[in-house]
Amino acid sequence: MTVLPITIWGEPVLHRRAAEVEVFDDELRTLIADMFETNDAANGVGLAAPQVGVGKRIFVYKYANDDGAPPAGVLVNPVLTLSKVSGALPDPDEEEEGCLSFPGGQYPLKRADWARVQGLDGNGEPVEFEATGWFARVIQHEYDHLDGKLYVDKLLDRYSRKAKKQAKKSGWGVPGLTWMPGVDPDPFGH
Repeated sequence: MTVLPITIWGEPVLHRRAAEVEVFDDELRTLIADMFETNDAANGVGLAAPQVGVGKRIFVYKYANDDGAPPAGVLVNPVLTLSKVSGALPDPDEEEEGCLSFPGGQYPLKRADWARVQGLDGNGEPVEFEATGWFARVIQHEYDHLDGKLYVDKLLDRYSRKAKKQAKKSGWGVPGLTWMPGVDPDPFGH
């Protein structure tokens, strides 16, 4: 298994819809294994294929949960069904997210409290489960990557302005920028 570089906001693959996976072969399973390795090295709770430069509808997660879902897994070509998202303002103490492709930034975002995910595993076998609370947040966050969205694209104006300032100060927004888990400093201080 190989740790892969993580793309940073501005890389085109992060900002377009990922393609459906059509072939379930050893190459796909190697990518999935590398994504798990990269997620672990980055101390992440999830990682989508576009975050490692691959425009395919795949994400891995590693999150202990009380929903009866495996604590780690892969979703290929997932479909989500969500509960309604509250119209309340996000709680900056309880609903703050971060993203490995927007390293170091953490901003509050309101999400659905419940999600049903259906998809396939790395062998093309069906996977289905429900997620609640923070686990539902993780699933939604990774799924958004497959549609070319980062959580910072969904922030309220005041947080969006802060995120844009962070991106500008960091020199992001251009292709070719990555960071290497296990080599570069952990942007979230784990």
